[in-house]
Order: sequence, then structure tokens, then C-alpha cells
Amino acid sequence: MSACGPVPTLRPDERADLLSLLAAAARPLADVVSDFLARFPRERRLRVGGALCFLLEDKKMFHPTGRLIAFAILHQSYSPQTANPYIPMLLNGACDEASDRSERAFVQQLLTSPGGDNNNEVLNQSAVDYLNGSVSASQVLLPREQLEKQYCSNGVQSQPQISSFRPAAVRSVIPDPDVPQSCANSSESAISLPGSKQKSASDDRDSALAGLLQEKLGGRLGPQWIRPTPPRLPVLDGELQWLNPDNNHELLWDYSMCADTSRGAAIRDLIARAVKGPLAPAQQEQFIIEMARDPKLVYYCGMTPQKLPDLVEHNPLIAVEVLSKLINSPDISGYFAGLVHMDMSLHSMEVVNRLTTAVDLPTEFVHEYITNCIQSCQNIKDKYMQNRLVRLVCVFLQSLIQNKIINVQDLFIEVQVFCIEFSRIREAAGLFRLLKSLE
Repeated sequence: MSACGPVPTLRPDERADLLSLLAAAARPLADVVSDFLARFPRERRLRVGGALCFLLEDKKMFHPTGRLIAFAILHQSYSPQTANPYIPMLLNGACDEASDRSERAFVQQLLTSPGGDNNNEVLNQSAVDYLNGSVSASQVLLPREQLEKQYCSNGVQSQPQISSFRPAAVRSVIPDPDVPQSCANSSESAISLPGSKQKSASDDRDSALAGLLQEKLGGRLGPQWIRPTPPRLPVLDGELQWLNPDNNHELLWDYSMCADTSRGAAIRDLIARAVKGPLAPAQQEQFIIEMARDPKLVYYCGMTPQKLPDLVEHNPLIAVEVLSKLINSPDISGYFAGLVHMDMSLHSMEVVNRLTTAVDLPTEFVHEYITNCIQSCQNIKDKYMQNRLVRLVCVFLQSLIQNKIINVQDLFIEVQVFCIEFSRIREAAGLFRLLKSLE
């Protein structure tokens, strides 16, 4: 593939499969490679390998364990090795002095013992076990000339055929200087137990990888090969050559030049913490003070509709503050959709209830949220949880009706049926009596 060509795009199922394999740090590498060969047919492996090569160029893209898994996949995806188009990439990884010694030793073991017992021994380990072991520390690293000599004798091209413009090309993906260092420098591999919902700073890295594989990106932005149009007839000595000067002398000013990129750094850091766990009271107060001082910071805090459910569950007061500042944003419909479709809970109802008194919410959103709450109560199987949620919904609806936030006539039949269905619950009976008093 061209060094400056676009990164191959993968289908959604392929992206999910690839990311799950790269995260399997505790599984034996041989099992991960077998899963890769089973999930990806031969005609799709070149695209997947091209995406892996692009991501491996930047050492911050993957965890150390993920890089080992990616190298193992590139090495084992083609047999025999003379047909492997990624040998030049593997040679570069084996001799890259900027890489960790354990990574270079791992790639050299793959290259120097194809199909041998030593290779099988390496692949029978997991990526975590290899990094924690002592084999890489005692291994003697071979010079590049010796590795190239071995592969040239086997008929493999040791140097890739790349464009001469590559040294002048710039990668299309660069680190964001506005991302807090607490998020960008997370290189530790967090391995959670099956079924746990532990989150780490690596979640941001994984979501970024999924986004990169989804976008149609150019691998590198290189200079175009532009040549002047040759003359149609030979140019004679002394012949006049026409010059066509550009008469447009308008100044072009880059307004983003010298801009303060540190604006909102404290808010971004607090949001990054708030979506992962409850903030301390002092941190919540700091967030509210910063937002009151400059409400436009909400557009620089790194908040997205995808992060809203986590923010609501961990810090509902912060969620209310953010949504009230975003109420006039063109993206507010995405945040409302996130509230409607998230799992119903006390915190989500608290956020909606506080928003109804703080700002003017669209009637359609309030009605859709109430309908979703009623359906959630009807669909839950656990009787204890069902009774608890019904009580919460009834108290929530009574608050909206008594404060005249909603016109009960718009949802009268739906709410009445809900009260009759759960009439055994005291709060539902009280809500039913309130409806009757308003007829």
C-alpha cells in the first residue's frame, strides 16, 4: 500500500472484532491469531493489515500489549512468509531503537524463527506474560543488516516500495494539544474482570481508535507532484514569455494563530473525571464557579452526547449545569436523545426534573421521556425493582403536574392506564386520585 495513500476503512463488525482482539492481552497470542484468521477471510486481511500498520506508526495509539498483538497478527496472517507484504514493517519494528527493548525482542523472535519451536513458545504466551517475563531482557538483539540478509536470501523484499515524497509527508492524525495530559498519557493496560464495569483512562484511547478506523483518513498528507504544462511548440531564443500576475492582493489572516489553547483546561479535566466517577464537593463547586464566570466554556469542555449517560449517573448536578448552558446549542437535540434512551434511574429523573424548573424544555422531549419511563416500568421483570421504579415515576409525575410543567391532558390516557396497571402501589393510587381531581 502507498505510504501516502488512504487508510483502509473497515466495516463496523470488523472494527469491533479487531479492537476486541487487540484488547485480549491475557489470552495466548496463538489463540488471538487463530481467532483473527477465523474472523477475517483472506481477501479482507490486507485491509485490516493496512489499518494496523497505520496505527502502529504512532507509539501512543496502542498499549504495549496491543502493539505485540498487532505485530503477531501481521506476522502470522500470511503463509509462507515470502508472501507476507508486511515483512518490511516488521523489520522496521524489530530495529527501531525508539521502541521498548521487549517489543524489539518480541518482533525479532517472530522474524528469526518462523515456524520453529522458539516461535511457538512465544505465541503460546499472552502479551501480558511476555512483557512481565525475563526472556526479552536476556535476548541478544540482532543488527538490521543480519535480519535483512536473512530475508533477502529467502526472496523477501526487505525495503518497501515507497514514494520519494514520504519524507516530506505529514501524518493525517496528530496529538490534540487541548487534550489534558491526564487523559493523553495513559499507557497502562487496564484489564478488568469479566462482567465488571471498571473504566480507566484507556477508554478514551479505545473510543479514539474506533473513530479513526471508522473515518476515511489519508495515511499521510504529502506534497502533490505538480509540474508546469510543457509548451506546445519549441520555445525560440529571444521569444517573449507571457507573465500573468495575480491581481488579488487581499490579506489572508489566520485568526486562530496565537490563540490561547489553554482556555477551559480546568473544565475539561473536571469533565474527564466526572464521567468516570463522582466529583468531590469542592470540585463540583469549582465547576459551577468556572461555568458561571464564563458560560461559553461549555463548548470547550470536551462534552459529547455519548458521555452524557455516564455524567448523569455519576454527577447529576454537573449534568444539569452543562445541559442548561447548552440549551441554545444546535447539538442540544443529541443530548436530549441521550437522556431519553439511557436506562431510567433516580439520577436521570432528577436531572430532567431540575431542568424543567431551570430552562424551558421542549414539550416533545418531556412527553417522550415520560413515555420511556412508563415503558421501562412495564418491561422490567424483577418485581422489587419494578415497584421501586414505579414509585419513582409516580413521584416524578406528581411533581411535574403540581408545578404545572406539563399539561396532563396530553398524556392523560397513557398515565391513567399506567396508574390502573400498578394500582396496588400506594404512589400510583395517589397519582390516579390527582388525575381524577384535575378532570
